[in-house]
Amino acid sequence: MPGPWLVLPTYNEAANLEPIVDAVLPQLASVSADHTVLVVDDSSPDGTGEIADRLAAEHEAVQVLHRAGKEGLGRAYIAGFTRAIEGGADLVLEMDADFSHDPTDIPRLIEAASDADLVLGSRYVQGGGVAGWTWHRRTLSRGGSWYARTILGIDVHDLTGGFKCFRRRVLETLDFEEIHADGYGFQIEMTYRAARAGFRVVEIPIVFHDRRAGESKMDTRIAAEAVWKVPALRWRTRGGGPAQLAAPRSGGAR
Repeated sequence: MPGPWLVLPTYNEAANLEPIVDAVLPQLASVSADHTVLVVDDSSPDGTGEIADRLAAEHEAVQVLHRAGKEGLGRAYIAGFTRAIEGGADLVLEMDADFSHDPTDIPRLIEAASDADLVLGSRYVQGGGVAGWTWHRRTLSRGGSWYARTILGIDVHDLTGGFKCFRRRVLETLDFEEIHADGYGFQIEMTYRAARAGFRVVEIPIVFHDRRAGESKMDTRIAAEAVWKVPALRWRTRGGGPAQLAAPRSGGAR
């Protein structure tokens, strides 16, 4: 099915999956009659995969990709991106399944993709923000983006965010076999490689909320991986071309 595809990676999201699917479907439909929600489940022991199958049976626009086990967020997204491209998607979105990202912002990301190759829902441009976090978590997140931006030499304010819209040509150009990172590092690497390949990157403001239910999958190992893999990423790609970045857009965040 052509049109925009939204990739939702899940692991133990039984409490969130049906509400998030119910919330994103009308937002996608408001933009395009042809749209798909792809749930990528890593054999969740809490029954998330079974819920996904039921939703797929109830909604023509929902598909499910079952994976054999928990292999990490990065691998889940790459599997979902591959399926979306094979399915003819012209735009591919990614977002968390726990309501950290507001479904009503989906049309804004898609609209911004009309003159950009990669749109980032950004917490750290004018109009963006974070709700429900402690001060030290805010500091860690901002510091992580600043660190990656400084090491990589790229003027993107929110490199670790996971609310994005890719044009098809970006994902077709990137070599997924070269993507090594997971978690925050995966988000950094995808944006950096897209910019280094000459694609136009735009940030639009969003407000990020703490998850509605369940437990976060990010841990100190994933955060530490991002720290040491950022310099390694810069070293591996040091011969790339100039990044094509657009000025951040302000306003419109909810």
